[in-house]
Amino acid sequence: MRFLIVLLAIAGIIDSALALRIHYQDPAAAAPCAVTEKFDCGAVNHSRFAVFPPTSFDEDPSSKKIHIPVATLGIVGYLLIGILALINRSWLTLQASEIGFAFAAFLSYMEAFIIEKWCIYCLWSQAIIAAILLCTIVWLILNHHQRRAVVSP
Repeated sequence: MRFLIVLLAIAGIIDSALALRIHYQDPAAAAPCAVTEKFDCGAVNHSRFAVFPPTSFDEDPSSKKIHIPVATLGIVGYLLIGILALINRSWLTLQASEIGFAFAAFLSYMEAFIIEKWCIYCLWSQAIIAAILLCTIVWLILNHHQRRAVVSP
């Protein structure tokens, strides 16, 4: 199960890297995933919420404030989850995947109700982190049943 989690984490890294590419793309260029008025990765990845912390409306573009692209946080998060699963740390993998799922759910809320546009890469990321979370829960249950089988004759 942990190797499936690692494979899903690699898929998440690739997905986040594609979103990061859109983030750094010229906003005037049409994003390859701008397919309808509601599905526009360019609009989502160039919004003020595409960085953490979000930029403020009155922020000077030349300010020295550090803003990290959300896609970069996704890459780091998926990398951490993959490493934790690879070194067989099931509880830490669960904690990291819960945090990732909550973060992705919040971003989906932002897309639905604040930006009012959807990013295909973000939706894929939401599906990947949900799959990772479910696989991690199954992994923990299987580990628990194995330990119970070994302890009780």
